[in-house]
Amino acid sequence: MSKPLRQSLSASALFLREWLRRPQQIGSLFPSSDQLGHAMAGWLSPDPADLVLELGPGTGSITRSLLAHGVPPERLVAIEMSPKFAELLKSRFPAIHVIQGDAQEMECLLRPHTGGARRVGTVISSLPLKHFSAAFTRELAGKILAQLRPGGRWVQYSYDLVQRRHRGTEQFGLHGSQIVWLNFPPARVSVYEKFARAA
Repeated sequence: MSKPLRQSLSASALFLREWLRRPQQIGSLFPSSDQLGHAMAGWLSPDPADLVLELGPGTGSITRSLLAHGVPPERLVAIEMSPKFAELLKSRFPAIHVIQGDAQEMECLLRPHTGGARRVGTVISSLPLKHFSAAFTRELAGKILAQLRPGGRWVQYSYDLVQRRHRGTEQFGLHGSQIVWLNFPPARVSVYEKFARAA
């Protein structure tokens, strides 16, 4: 058995174990497909100096797509709540910044990475917003808004194919939306943009 195949099987087994432990936080029994990762990475900020913040990367299927689309590893910061997923991410992608912690604490967790002229241009989120309370989602949206530079994008997927907007996104413009059918289950990618006049 090849090393990549062993790594893939090991990551899949870990994903299943973590889902069984906390299904409300993971949201799906299956990791994201390459097609979903490609769709999300297609909305990255065009400014190569911007930081990319990934929330809830899990085993790194979306992370892999971000790097394949040219995000410099040193510009990619991933916040993952699961200690086991965070450990896996560090071993799979040693050049990126992996932070084990709660996305609700992003301001504090990001502080060492956003000094000087560094700005967050894109937030890529795999967090299962439909599983969270309305208050939690609105609070999270406010924190994402605070971290993004004006004109920055928040790229979020969900398995709700009908609803184009999520709770708490009223402060953002809806920049784009698409359904990725080649994912199991199919997913909608919604892209929100921070208004340029927003502080």
